[in-house]
Amino acid sequence: MNTVIAFILMFGLLVFIHEWGHLIFAKRAGMLAREFAIGFGPKVFAFTRNETVYTIRLLPIGGYVRVAGEDPEIIDLKPGHHVGLEFNEFGKVNKIIVNHKTKHPNARIIEIEEADLDHALQIKGYEVGEEEKLVFDVDPKAFFVMDERETQIAPYDRQFASKTVTQRAMQLFAGPMMNFVLAIFIFLILGIIQGVPVEEAQMGEVIADSPAAEAGIKEGDEIIQIEKDSISTWEEFHTIVRSSPSEELNVTVLRDGEEIALTVVPNEAEGVEGEESFGQIGVYQAFEKSILGTIPYGISQTYETSKLILTNLGMLITGQLSIDALSGPVGIYDATDQIVQTGFTNFLLWTAMLSINLGIVNLVPLPALDGGRLLFVGIEAIRGKPVSPEKEGLFHFIGFALLMLLMIVVTWNDIQRLFL
Repeated sequence: MNTVIAFILMFGLLVFIHEWGHLIFAKRAGMLAREFAIGFGPKVFAFTRNETVYTIRLLPIGGYVRVAGEDPEIIDLKPGHHVGLEFNEFGKVNKIIVNHKTKHPNARIIEIEEADLDHALQIKGYEVGEEEKLVFDVDPKAFFVMDERETQIAPYDRQFASKTVTQRAMQLFAGPMMNFVLAIFIFLILGIIQGVPVEEAQMGEVIADSPAAEAGIKEGDEIIQIEKDSISTWEEFHTIVRSSPSEELNVTVLRDGEEIALTVVPNEAEGVEGEESFGQIGVYQAFEKSILGTIPYGISQTYETSKLILTNLGMLITGQLSIDALSGPVGIYDATDQIVQTGFTNFLLWTAMLSINLGIVNLVPLPALDGGRLLFVGIEAIRGKPVSPEKEGLFHFIGFALLMLLMIVVTWNDIQRLFL
């Protein structure tokens, strides 16, 4: 049960912060955000606030912000349609009843001759049985009423396409950006809880029965020399040990102001697919409490984790990593189950890594992802005019179908790994 709760909270946080970035920048640009959704599929819960419907949906495989103009509008008034019109106190149309007009006895029934709800915000037509042409001004925040459900109209200046290239690019980039911001914030919390790593090669926890413990290395020791090489940073120490599996290393440690000579032989650890084996001696880096140090720590950890994920992504693209290395929701749940059992700080670290991963993957220029849509905005900026909506829509539709196919394959691999 702890794993289920942890997974739901983690998934909800990652998706919420990503989509919240899209939502905030859409509203700042004046776009009409119709829906803010966590999950896909049937609605489980919904409420409306400030023009936006907030929903939680059944399938926990992502989320979205539906902005007016990104997809074809649901309702299109055509000549010959009969609609009911209701008016506000200023005489402007504030409700357009598409069907079930008998449930709105105060509505004026109009046969449409022409409707422009993008620019002029006018409806022209005739009352049924009359010949006099009437012109009705429409409130910019009027609603369609269809099957007794209200949907706000979207004048062109509230649609995605009406905004500048910069505004649209920022709205698309804001989701991944917020995932990086979340990761920095989580690393800040980790820095406050456990401290920040010291720059020197100072030992933290020494694992029992490890090569370091057998060599006599203790917590608090500082490695100042390996063989004839002076050591001043943890990175230098880590690099030498990692590159020396099964090799005898003469090290000099500084303990309580005294230099002590020791000998350690790193174990040979097997690398992941595509990597060579490496050495490890079973010690953790020392940490120190530093409130000011948490800020650069949060930024640097986010940067280093991003580099690692990008390296693995590059290996996947070049074929150095197979598709079997990918994990979907099932694999992430299984990993979360194992990590939750190791403690809260490791769970926070896992959440930060997944947040960075979500941000990077969404910036990959693939169809249906933020990066794919940013690609089209970039093409528009270069050529001076947008790609036709039909071509872009087909590109994203095919891409989304392929991504769903990839998700099925990855999920199947995850399930197989669980039972092998």
